[in-house]
Amino acid sequence: MTTPVKIVMIEDDHGHARLIEKNIRRANISNAIEHFADGTSALEHLFSEAVLTNGPLLILLDLNLPDMSGTDILEKIKSDARLRRAPVVILTTTDDKAEIQRCYDLGCNVYITKPVEYESFSEAIRQLGLFLSVIQAPEID
Repeated sequence: MTTPVKIVMIEDDHGHARLIEKNIRRANISNAIEHFADGTSALEHLFSEAVLTNGPLLILLDLNLPDMSGTDILEKIKSDARLRRAPVVILTTTDDKAEIQRCYDLGCNVYITKPVEYESFSEAIRQLGLFLSVIQAPEID
């Protein structure tokens, strides 16, 4: 039996969070979404025993958070043996090529710059939906 992929969204701008969730739902993705507005609470959640023992995750991560850098969060996720296989999608306003490369070097799977052109965002969300429906994200060890 496969466990549904849970989506963890780390986004401090509530307007962006609502737009992201709205577009995910528009793409007919019904997976549970847990939203965190800061890195501290997101990391507490991600490293809790409940998350580490309850199946696969997909993480949507903003880089510009009020309490810490999203790249610091990405580094913590990818350096943890239990979380490193969780796919991470960066959704951020930062379009600096060095920052983008750093995120890929740290292990992000997809990097999307906000605000995105609607068709590009929709296509990325459709692909995300295909990913969630066809490919089972790895279980957390």
